[in-house]
Amino acid sequence: MATVVLLACTGLGLGALYFLIASGLSLIFGLMDVLNLAHGALLSVGAYATWWGAAQAGLNYWLALAFGTAFGTVAAVVLELVLIRPLYTRPRDQILATVGVGLAVPALLMGIWGGDARPFPQPESLAGTVHIAGAAVPVNRFVLIGAAALVLVALRLFLARTRYGLIVRAGVEDRAMVTALGVDVRKAFTLVFAIGGAAAALGGGLAALYFGSVNPGQGANLLIFAFVVVVMGGMGSVAGAAAAAVAVGLVQQFANYYTADGLGDLAVVALLAVLVLARPRELTGRLA
Repeated sequence: MATVVLLACTGLGLGALYFLIASGLSLIFGLMDVLNLAHGALLSVGAYATWWGAAQAGLNYWLALAFGTAFGTVAAVVLELVLIRPLYTRPRDQILATVGVGLAVPALLMGIWGGDARPFPQPESLAGTVHIAGAAVPVNRFVLIGAAALVLVALRLFLARTRYGLIVRAGVEDRAMVTALGVDVRKAFTLVFAIGGAAAALGGGLAALYFGSVNPGQGANLLIFAFVVVVMGGMGSVAGAAAAAVAVGLVQQFANYYTADGLGDLAVVALLAVLVLARPRELTGRLA
């Protein structure tokens, strides 16, 4: 029983991490039809900025996480203004440009700090465990779950209750009409990109806590599972991404433990294949 509880809590923590990454990816693609393949680079930027703040600047973890999230948000805004905005009507060029950024950022990080993983200083307040049904669950798993829950609520409120959320939803349906009404859709799209970048950077800072280290390829590795979550949950569906992330995290953890190490990734791919074949349409509606 203790093993099952530990695997479940660890799987939920990993699923929470996947959701933080996938939510921004799903939001950007679902609302803006931009397949941002540089999303993993934003995660790496957030992870390294958080690591630098905690290990080099001497900030406590929460301040370092805030710094990393802010840095990643600024990087996302710059990416949208400089690279994405001129290419909104050229989707093929968007893909090529974001792939280039996704390759260039890890190379830049490797050039500055080397290719080896850098250990992340674990804050004392989050270094302990919580005992549940005989299982000693690391506290940082609950931090990830709490952060993902807050992001989920915030994104749904943004889309349903805020002026810019409504503008973005309307702009996706008929951009020309919204623009004719005097609304600057570009500002709303920049805001969405900033929110997506913030979620990715937050995920990067929490991934450093979860794995205990940062490395240049971390963002690219996690981006693969984020894409799986987005496809399973439905393009543009935040709620669907949350449900899919939980399923992916749990399947991966249980499969890795009860079979051979590494087969969890295969189990996730098999789950994706089954869902796509059984339900070729999106699992949930868009913008939900």
